[in-house]
Amino acid sequence: MGTIYGLVIGLFLDLLIGARIGINCACLGIIGFSATIFDRNFSKDSRMTIMVMVMVSTVIFEVLAYLLNYLLVSINIEIINFIRILAIEVIYNAILTIILYPLIQKSGYYIENEYKGNKILTRYF
Repeated sequence: MGTIYGLVIGLFLDLLIGARIGINCACLGIIGFSATIFDRNFSKDSRMTIMVMVMVSTVIFEVLAYLLNYLLVSINIEIINFIRILAIEVIYNAILTIILYPLIQKSGYYIENEYKGNKILTRYF
């Protein structure tokens, strides 16, 4: 499901703000796939684990987007500026994760229960 969500949201972003259609779609599809792997292998109850996952996902997304833009659009390589912007985005996303974690966790458990159908009463009827 993470890959499908990533592809759909990436395509939506590409249609709205992308210079090329497919860059955000591919990057968010890969992030959605890696999020599915993270979901299976790591606990969602620890804030540190979630923060590390967000930070790693941010780095993967930005590096992939930068490489795809370099290959497809032929942008100039500016490593120092890229690393500076990447560091700011990683810190910003980590701070947002700390602030919004309780809301994200509650909505995530709700969505997970809806998809998996963990309804106790339905077993008895």
